Amino acid sequence: MKSHLRVHYFQHIAGEGYGSCHEFLKQHQAQITATEFFALPVDRPLEIEALPAVEEVDLLIIMGGTMSVNDEANFPWLKIEKRWLRRYLSQGKPAIGLCLGGQLIANALGAAVSYNPEQELGWMSVSKVANVPADCFSLPEQFRIMQWHSETFEIPKGAVHLAENEACRNQMYQLGKNVLGFQFHPEITPETLALFLEDEEELLKFSGKYVQPVHELRKSPKSNFIEGNQILNRAIEYVVEKSA
Repeated sequence: MKSHLRVHYFQHIAGEGYGSCHEFLKQHQAQITATEFFALPVDRPLEIEALPAVEEVDLLIIMGGTMSVNDEANFPWLKIEKRWLRRYLSQGKPAIGLCLGGQLIANALGAAVSYNPEQELGWMSVSKVANVPADCFSLPEQFRIMQWHSETFEIPKGAVHLAENEACRNQMYQLGKNVLGFQFHPEITPETLALFLEDEEELLKFSGKYVQPVHELRKSPKSNFIEGNQILNRAIEYVVEKSA
């Protein structure tokens, strides 16, 4: 992957940051900037001109969050973020969407985001969809990954469905060669997970057979995080190289 990429990320909740890919990007001398939507003044509407110029971003990474993409009334910046995303994606530039980020890309392109029949929270198995075209992003046949979501995206028009599991059919999609949307969290690190687990109010919203007990999550071995982190690094390389 080429060095000195201008990488911008959209952050929706405090403390989340880049997760595992920060170190990977720094190894390639990336210039990293961020828009922190959670820190925007509540009394002043966001103008689209306040976001980076599309021409100044070589790679966009959209992080997760506890809000819904549909909650524009409580988070009015969501509408501006989606407008900017449509502008960015229309240029064929590389983008990675993680959980809420994957939902935002899908929704910005007209796909519905709604409650999934089951909530997922914890280490869950995900499988590669059968008969994915050979030139698409390559996933392991099955992998165990961190899940933390109540809602799910429809696959955007023209996108390829890449991954699924029994709790949530739409786990990952690819649009063109430059966009990958994830429902799960490949970027999770032990430090990020520990931070997430401090949010007791958020944890109380989850229940069901696909919700792992908090005491088990606190004991997650470091080996659990490796495969997802590697998938994300390969995903970044893929969208950057294929859109060059």
